[in-house]
Amino acid sequence: MGPAASWLPPVRALFAPGLDGRGDPGHVALTFDDGPDPVSTPYFLAELERLAVRATFFVLGERLEDQPLLARRILAEGHELAVHGWRHERFWRLCPRRELRDLARAADAVHRASGARPRWYRPPYGVLTAPRLLAARRVGLRPVLWTAWGRDWTARANADSVLGELAKRLGGGATVLLHDSDHACAPGAWHSALESLPRLVTRCRARGLTVGPLGEHGLRAG
Repeated sequence: MGPAASWLPPVRALFAPGLDGRGDPGHVALTFDDGPDPVSTPYFLAELERLAVRATFFVLGERLEDQPLLARRILAEGHELAVHGWRHERFWRLCPRRELRDLARAADAVHRASGARPRWYRPPYGVLTAPRLLAARRVGLRPVLWTAWGRDWTARANADSVLGELAKRLGGGATVLLHDSDHACAPGAWHSALESLPRLVTRCRARGLTVGPLGEHGLRAG
């Protein structure tokens, strides 16, 4: 399987269940991309606290460095930081050398914020090219994409549409992708993800599934 083809969920579900985020069948991993955002991320943290749920935040290095207090709050409230890259750049704009440099820089930013080396990496747009895969291996990161996404980045998204999209592939062992920022989304799109959270967690719990971060997900090899 070519690395870039891993963007296609049916492909990676078949050939790379670990990359697809398939883990403990009694658990759902909740993940957020593109933060931390001083406008929107605090709302997600407050709602997660209310729901008694912890999650993994795939952060951008440059935004993390701009928001050290928010990064500390994410960690203090029991959530996990992971690497989304330095900037949210499209894969065709980067050369392999720059890809490695920027990914290492982002991992170092997470290390400084958390005091521990990050474990997980999700490339922007979920496109895991060969240079990105090699860079992740050199930096010591494990790529993880997602099993189910909410398509919460569009101007038309709302809580109902997000839940409808998630339902297509949501189940025990799934990794869920949402966004806690509109940094690379339509302005204000984050509201749809935020408003979907209570119903998402309720649905999972009604099926006997726990919801938590990737570190508790028991990811499979792949």
